Amino acid sequence: MTIKDVAEAAGVSIATVSNALNGTGRLSDDKRKAIVDVAERLKFRPNVMAKALTKNRSFTIGLLTDDTYGRFSFPVMKGISEALVDQGISVFLSTIDDDPARARVHVDALLDRRVDGLIVSGRRADLHIPLDLADVDVPVVYALTASPSGHAHVVIDDRRGSFEATRWLHELGRKRIAHITGPEAHLAARSRVEGYREAIGQSGRVLHGRWSEQWGHEAVAQLWAEGVAPDGISCGSDQIARGVIDALRERGVAVPTDVSVVGFDNWEIVAQATRPPLTTVDMNLKELGRQAGLMVLAMSRGEIEANVERRVPCSLVVRQSCGGADRAPNDVLGGA
Repeated sequence: MTIKDVAEAAGVSIATVSNALNGTGRLSDDKRKAIVDVAERLKFRPNVMAKALTKNRSFTIGLLTDDTYGRFSFPVMKGISEALVDQGISVFLSTIDDDPARARVHVDALLDRRVDGLIVSGRRADLHIPLDLADVDVPVVYALTASPSGHAHVVIDDRRGSFEATRWLHELGRKRIAHITGPEAHLAARSRVEGYREAIGQSGRVLHGRWSEQWGHEAVAQLWAEGVAPDGISCGSDQIARGVIDALRERGVAVPTDVSVVGFDNWEIVAQATRPPLTTVDMNLKELGRQAGLMVLAMSRGEIEANVERRVPCSLVVRQSCGGADRAPNDVLGGA
């Protein structure tokens, strides 16, 4: 029995049930009593975190991110919200920049609201967001960003995702597979190269550049200028892959008949609009958010240590840019 069941039986929102059971909010005595009666009839027992919230807690979690565009933070937030909605917990989103003083203003504002935990998320897994949270008295989880030593951490398995994408190209019969990716200084790019190397060995051609469609164009031109004509290309991002496909089309090279192409990110606004639609690796950002939310909850209950790390697997979404969608096994197909 969860707070969601009580809310549905009482015909009110989860937040209203939370207010009724915790003696907060602007509810009439009759409405509060009616909700409490429903909870008692259903034998609802608030969990440990809910009991803690009666001690000046707020049933809220703070999400801090430097991803002001929302490409990563929105799906992460959705996952957090879905993980905690049954507990009646809401999520406050605060975007921060590279100024530690301004970032601290956001942290203090969330702590003033008595949030019951903080999740810190970013745009890059290898960069530290400029926040010193050593002095906060609530659970802190880092997701998709570098974590200080000793803090809970959720990361994406980029290496394995790239391995699966490259292996899929190989299983389709592609023999000359190149890898075009982002800057070598980025951990994500290096991890995806590692996965590519693991799948085909050390002899494959790797090109590092920018995370952009333009770099995809330039990389194809470079390969053909070198006399290298791959029959499969794995890319470090969907933007790069889209540029690759456009450049191949301009050269009269058919995708996927002549060259199979796979991207990375499953950025649907890009992947589905690519012609042909792009086979790509989904980073499962919503699942990353869900895991981060559950970790905050478990830490507040004392069920896990503060230094635990979880790695979220990626999944391959097979569309038309590789071919072979008709024979993709169930554990490879991630979408249409």
